[in-house]
Amino acid sequence: MSRRSGILEFAVLGLLRESPMHGYELRKRLNTSLGIFRAFSYGTLYPCLKTLVANGWLIEEPGAAPADLPPTTGRAVAPASSLAGRRAKIVYRLTAEGKEHFEELLSHTGPDSWEDEHFAARFAFFGQTEHEVRMRVLEGRRSRLEERLEKMRASLARTRERLDDYTLELQRHGMESVEREVRWLNELIESERSGRDQQRSSPGGEAQQNTAGETGGLPRRRGDTPPDPSDDTAK
Repeated sequence: MSRRSGILEFAVLGLLRESPMHGYELRKRLNTSLGIFRAFSYGTLYPCLKTLVANGWLIEEPGAAPADLPPTTGRAVAPASSLAGRRAKIVYRLTAEGKEHFEELLSHTGPDSWEDEHFAARFAFFGQTEHEVRMRVLEGRRSRLEERLEKMRASLARTRERLDDYTLELQRHGMESVEREVRWLNELIESERSGRDQQRSSPGGEAQQNTAGETGGLPRRRGDTPPDPSDDTAK
């Protein structure tokens, strides 16, 4: 399995944990909510869904066609039923085994979870992730970016005299992008720590900790979204 296929399976399981969905609705949610998948097609999604069904992590159920299915255009217009087809009427539902598998994936904190696309997908489901796991992923991501930043600075120091003004500016822009994400991660980590400290010091803190295990103490702020990992200048 490729890394991107693994990320897609993770995201699909996470979205279906929230509620059953049609393939069209899934694709829409992946494109709008998880920007890293904004450029993928049904030709990528449906094989993934079939694999998850074959593994016993999803089941297919008959359902009504999505109300917002886009209209078809063109001279040779087939009946709506044939265009929507069986795919439009299939609802995908997470099984108990699928939920258990997704929770196992959520607990992973290895180096893959720190990489650009995988981190963005993991962060999108932080609301379903335990505090300790969130902290390890955030700290791992920060460590990875600090290593990247150190290499970028060393490379720039070696090649500065040989670069033209535009290439030099591009290198600086890449460094600034990484520095900005490191600052953002520092804020998130501090918020996570502050939230946990408040839970422990408050009356009934243990009970609050248990009920807040998935959402944690991270304050919601306008614009709290991870920097776009698809920015190649930051790699």
